[in-house]
Amino acid sequence: MARVPAGLRWVPPLERGLGAIVELAASVLVVVEVIVLFAGVVSRYVFHEPLTWSDELASTLFIWLAMLGAVIAVRRNEHMRMTALVGMCQPEKRAFLDALALAAALAFMVLIADPAIEYAMEESYIVTSALGISGSWRASAFPTGIALMMVFAVLQLGAHTKRAHALGALALTVALLGLFWLIGPSFKALGNYNLLIFFVALVAAGVLAGVPIGFSFALATFGYIALTTRVPTMVVVGRMDEGMSHLILLAVPLFVFLGLLIEMTGMARAMVQFLANLVGHVKGGLSYVLIGAMYLVSGISGSKAADMAAIAPALFPEMTKRGAKPGELVALLSATGAQTETIPPSIVLITIGSVTGVSIAALFTGGLLPGFVLGIVLCLVVRRRYSHDDLSGVVRATRHEIARSCIVALPAIALPFIIRAAVVEGVATATEVSTIGIVYAVIVGLIVYREFKWHRILPMLIETAALSGAILFIIGAASAMAWGLTQSGFANTLKNAMIGLPGGAFTFMAVSIVAFIILGSVLEGIPAIVLFGPLTFPIAQAVGIHEVHYAMVVILAMGLGLFAPPFGVGYYAACAIGRVPPDEGMRPIWGYMLALLIGLIVVAAVPWISIGFL
Repeated sequence: MARVPAGLRWVPPLERGLGAIVELAASVLVVVEVIVLFAGVVSRYVFHEPLTWSDELASTLFIWLAMLGAVIAVRRNEHMRMTALVGMCQPEKRAFLDALALAAALAFMVLIADPAIEYAMEESYIVTSALGISGSWRASAFPTGIALMMVFAVLQLGAHTKRAHALGALALTVALLGLFWLIGPSFKALGNYNLLIFFVALVAAGVLAGVPIGFSFALATFGYIALTTRVPTMVVVGRMDEGMSHLILLAVPLFVFLGLLIEMTGMARAMVQFLANLVGHVKGGLSYVLIGAMYLVSGISGSKAADMAAIAPALFPEMTKRGAKPGELVALLSATGAQTETIPPSIVLITIGSVTGVSIAALFTGGLLPGFVLGIVLCLVVRRRYSHDDLSGVVRATRHEIARSCIVALPAIALPFIIRAAVVEGVATATEVSTIGIVYAVIVGLIVYREFKWHRILPMLIETAALSGAILFIIGAASAMAWGLTQSGFANTLKNAMIGLPGGAFTFMAVSIVAFIILGSVLEGIPAIVLFGPLTFPIAQAVGIHEVHYAMVVILAMGLGLFAPPFGVGYYAACAIGRVPPDEGMRPIWGYMLALLIGLIVVAAVPWISIGFL
């Protein structure tokens, strides 16, 4: 970090003061969301008096939480980036690329600021049905968040970056924007070749240069809309807003917070200790624990970020003590994230059911065994990689220790089953059920484990907001990109191409696997499913593929793409949670990805794995 110039000594106090206000506001929003949703569950299920306004209020507050979280991520430099190439550069070049990444993000903020204000003004004419308030209360979160991100970006460039790097990065960014604006008219004649220019070449250039993933997506989408279509750029704001604020995504921050609670209260440690006592004495034992724990905890949230946030802090320190390298840890964490995409109550399962009409109960039943099969192939890789482990210093747990750790872990192990039962029995939705988990974790932490640390609550709330904001900003940008692809006619082209494939079900399944791996890496799971699910599922049924079987294959393929670098945003989420630079996990992850691909092929070839228990 560059030394603060004498004339800018006032900047750090201003940044700290403004940052504290934003962090406090975001923390309060997390708490209020928990209260509102839990009150809705209690009122509906216990008193049989639904709160008609709870979902509307939660949705309004959620977009504010997402935007303020994105602001905190900008201030803390926690937006997900691909730094494999940047990390190989000399310190001076690396510092310049860091400044360029910030300048590129700032460029998007400047470009989107006016459309964001226009969008908020347009929404002011809408009155909400339950609360009866103007839609501008909700929509103004976007321009407010953009303005605050601009402030922190400018403060960082001015006070924490060398002047030469800051000026050079800004000049290069302005020059590139000017070049695209000058040649803009020629883009309209290129037709769908613009998809390659903006959504492949431009995104790849931004990601590899270290520009935050979400801002790379957003810049490419804004450029595509502004330079190749006549659609007003305000639409980009609307699509990002819609993508970030879908109520089902409220499960992300709430389950991230639940994951932090599980770690803080000792629940995660109790579960992991029990599993470690069972298999910790074998070679690669804690890696098996990681795979098993992710399978178990995935039933808590359905949010991969939340799952990883719950497990990584409990396992990584001990695995590091036993000699595991950080890159290996984050590679396995990413692989288990892809492995457990089908474990209910997965948000992707719920999304598929909502957009395709497939029974969510059938999807929940069908999702357990495919995840188990992929867990087996990961265990085989772990066995091979850790076959030469030195366990001379590891003491095998006695039966008494195993039994005692099982009893201690029971309240923690019960949590996934309580949450799954609440969803299946209709007590709460997949979003609301997170609040049941939070309340349960607080009670268990206070009464059973007695490790509830009140002084950690505020930092946990801030961390929840920052991590959620970074993830949701990527989802919002991916949603806008998905809309751009729809408008280009790419979706219809894909549909026609798949219908005309020779070879029937076999070829269609093979092409679907490849297509959804690519889509999962570019679009993120939910936007890809919303965009292509209604197109591909009828084709699958027409060629004789069971809809639940096809759903499992599609989800696992998207999971593979989502967690495979360099474009898979899930991989960067794992790196952010594990606090490991992304380039360290690049090499070890490919063995796990190959194993997952083999497991995916097995699931695709054997329909019984997905539909045998329906």
